Amino acid sequence: MIRPIYLYGAEVLRQQARPANLDDKEGLKQLIEDLKDTLAESEGCGLAAPQIGVPLRVLVVDGDVMTDVYDYLAGFKRVMINPVVLEQSPKTCEYNEGCLSVPGIYADVTRPDSITVQYYNQDFQSVTEKLDRFACRMVQHEMSHLDGVLFTDLVPPIRKKMLFNKLHGISKGKVSPRYKYKLK
Repeated sequence: MIRPIYLYGAEVLRQQARPANLDDKEGLKQLIEDLKDTLAESEGCGLAAPQIGVPLRVLVVDGDVMTDVYDYLAGFKRVMINPVVLEQSPKTCEYNEGCLSVPGIYADVTRPDSITVQYYNQDFQSVTEKLDRFACRMVQHEMSHLDGVLFTDLVPPIRKKMLFNKLHGISKGKVSPRYKYKLK
């Protein structure tokens, strides 16, 4: 089921998401399908459960929509339940990020160049995986949502000040994304 995506200013985007209960397999399967459907409809490359109003530590990423820029992402699709970063590189890199919850705003964000993450996949199997390049970026961006952090929180203060009016406008509904959305 396609769900509305909560936009900047919604309280759920600032909450620390709770660990998902792995015993609730049916509920998690439905949540994962809703995340996938909503992501496909919005044509994004990642979506975390808080973005659809569910404060659980679940996310999906789909690199196929980025293959025109990063051909190595073909087939890179992940469902991550209760992901945890085990290790991150001291080396960092900067990419321009955007977000379905912050439509129309893009900014350069510095994050670790690679991470090792442990999570449960959609079959509820434990997986440990090392990620780098843009795959790493997508996962880190979505994991930030699980901690109530938006990419705009990670930009330099001067850039954030420049974005203030646009962010305020989004929180007041002065935006028209091409997908279903919810303000509060």
